[in-house]
Amino acid sequence: MTLAIPKTPLEAEILTYSYYRDAEMRGSNLLFRLLRVLLDPASQMNLTQHLSDETRHAWLWTRRIRELGGVPVPINDGYQVRVGKRAGLTRKPIDLLALTFVAEHRAMARYQEHQERSDVSAETREVLEQVSADEIWHVGWIMDKARELAEAQGQPELVDAAVERFRGIDLEVMEELNAFEGTLLGRFED
Repeated sequence: MTLAIPKTPLEAEILTYSYYRDAEMRGSNLLFRLLRVLLDPASQMNLTQHLSDETRHAWLWTRRIRELGGVPVPINDGYQVRVGKRAGLTRKPIDLLALTFVAEHRAMARYQEHQERSDVSAETREVLEQVSADEIWHVGWIMDKARELAEAQGQPELVDAAVERFRGIDLEVMEELNAFEGTLLGRFED
């Protein structure tokens, strides 16, 4: 499917929120994978809360799109898809946690950067603040669990190596997405 190029600033805004929505929904898929491999009670509790947050975030973006008079744009080439293509499939818990950490850290940074823009409406700022608050807990508990597992294996270096690998992939993907977004936003600047 070819993505339609927005013709107005409103269409570009809806497309941006559709990308955010897509990342939250696809992040939920990664958490489902973790639910199948991290079976201890604390992880199951944290993953369930985290999954609830991710789906709520997707809903907040969906609702914001609707408030703007739009509908979500299907995204087939968003952050999670691009990262997944580069990272491949893994079933190793530490890798899954590291990947989740990097993705959550990216979401937090992205939302905070968006909040700092001067043209953000109060309604959008409210959504950004809500999702950002949750991301702080997400990155914390995920990293703590990854370090716990690596220590238990006697290989604490596994976490940093996995995070470094996924950060490299993240940077490549964000370079592509930022270029795309810059092209879109540049279309509407005076």
